[in-house]
Amino acid sequence: MVTPRSLILDLFGDYLRYTDAEVRLGHLASLLGDFGVAPATVRVTLSRLRREGWFTSRREGRETVYTLSGDMLDVLDEGRRRIFAPAAVSWDGDWTMVIYQLSEAERAERDELRKQLAWLGFGSLTTSTWLAPGERTAEVDRLDAVRRTDRVDVLRCRSRGLDHDRDLARRCWDLDDLASQYAAFVDTHRDLEARAGDLRGAEALVARTDLVATFRHFPFLDPRLPVEVRPDAWPGEEAHRLFADVHRRLGPPARAHVAAVVGRDIAAPDA
Repeated sequence: MVTPRSLILDLFGDYLRYTDAEVRLGHLASLLGDFGVAPATVRVTLSRLRREGWFTSRREGRETVYTLSGDMLDVLDEGRRRIFAPAAVSWDGDWTMVIYQLSEAERAERDELRKQLAWLGFGSLTTSTWLAPGERTAEVDRLDAVRRTDRVDVLRCRSRGLDHDRDLARRCWDLDDLASQYAAFVDTHRDLEARAGDLRGAEALVARTDLVATFRHFPFLDPRLPVEVRPDAWPGEEAHRLFADVHRRLGPPARAHVAAVVGRDIAAPDA
């Protein structure tokens, strides 16, 4: 179930960030009403998000205007890059390997490093050895968790051949489960792809936002393995194509609806 918090971030990510990253409370309540969210819930949620640093607010007459913080704009930028990244990376046959030596007493540092490596698309070969295809050393070196310790080694390496590469990929990531999730996404959204051209107004906005909410976890599960390494007949390719196509086609009517509610043009990209 998509929460009001997630809906607010999604609306800013695809639309409201292009209106100076701000919106009047009444306008946002109207947009969230299209999703069945009550105005009182919108007010409470925005108040909490403001306290958490998502927004600043100001008064204009009797209306409150909420402006997304710079930090949250950065989050949206990173999320957009990940969601619309190519389904596979180019590959020269090399892997980047990260090996760390952090004790049980350093559990917090270790957990943070694992989280950051997973965010970059690394998979766990063993508890303390992580792999990602291609040249990723510069990305790892920029991680805060790496900068704070000298017990992390970053190496470039090659396997014994393509069969070994495929075996490494299956050991680092649960590709069968990911394939099943991709296949389910495609099956669930084939009907939406067929009728996307007929949707208008709030229907288009709700369908497009639901599409993003359903798809957006994939970039944080999928390492975007090179074509040579990933399993044959990989359903992720079709899922990425379907998502990009439907998101693009629903863009104009969804933006037109939001623009009509907030009274401002929205010059947002489709991808």
